[in-house]
Amino acid sequence: MAKPAKTLEELREIDKPFLTPEDISGVLGSNPQTIRVTAHQRPDLIGYPFTFAGNRMKIPRIPFLRFVEGMNETA
Repeated sequence: MAKPAKTLEELREIDKPFLTPEDISGVLGSNPQTIRVTAHQRPDLIGYPFTFAGNRMKIPRIPFLRFVEGMNETA
């Protein structure tokens, strides 16, 4: 099993179209389960697109990268 990405640079280099909460947790500084629960209970608090396929949360990689880069510009 592949090691989940922990940095923004690693996420940029991944060639898969969708990310998981494990992939993005290092960049957001959050627990993967917290990301999932928030997406289920308070989707309005998530600033990037996502979808659920059954119980699996899928996050489109390119829109997520744009979201994070936008956060970095305003910080």
